[in-house]
Amino acid sequence: MALIVAAFGALSFVFGVVAENKKPASGTAIPGKGVVICKYPYDPTVVLGYLSVGFLVASTVAGYFSLFYPYQGKSIPQSAMFRSTSFVVFFNIAVCNAGLALAFLLWPTITEQLHLIRNIHHNLQTDCPTAKTGLLGGGAFLSLNTSLFWLVSLMLADNAREDYFDEVEGVKGEIGSVPGVDYEVDGGIKA
Repeated sequence: MALIVAAFGALSFVFGVVAENKKPASGTAIPGKGVVICKYPYDPTVVLGYLSVGFLVASTVAGYFSLFYPYQGKSIPQSAMFRSTSFVVFFNIAVCNAGLALAFLLWPTITEQLHLIRNIHHNLQTDCPTAKTGLLGGGAFLSLNTSLFWLVSLMLADNAREDYFDEVEGVKGEIGSVPGVDYEVDGGIKA
């Protein structure tokens, strides 16, 4: 699962960076009767932006579900996972980072799509804008960062599972094997 999370995170990063680099600076204004029609050059920004979003979501879903997937056919309660402070911290960072990356990728992608669809403006002074520069690239880096935090969370989840299984196995072993020690009346130990 770690390979899937890392691969989807890397693909989201690549598509986001390419989308940022292919985005045009502005469109060409074509004046008409009381309107300005904006003509934009062909660019794959919208498609690449949505691909980046899709791979970010796939990476996040794979990361989330792999945390709670049964380990060697044995599942553990979620409360055992959240006993580990470091797991809780990295889990929350991964979730928040995924939301922030999603916002940074969706905002310019949807804005760019709206600029391409609604290209007739009644403001004769328009300069045919495009989506904000830098947001797609920032979202791409956050997407890569998110997949890395999911990977750290996966490692910490493995540690929490091992600790839980060690506790469970340790309790079972202690019940059956109580060492017998004889005590003498004067307080010394008799072997």
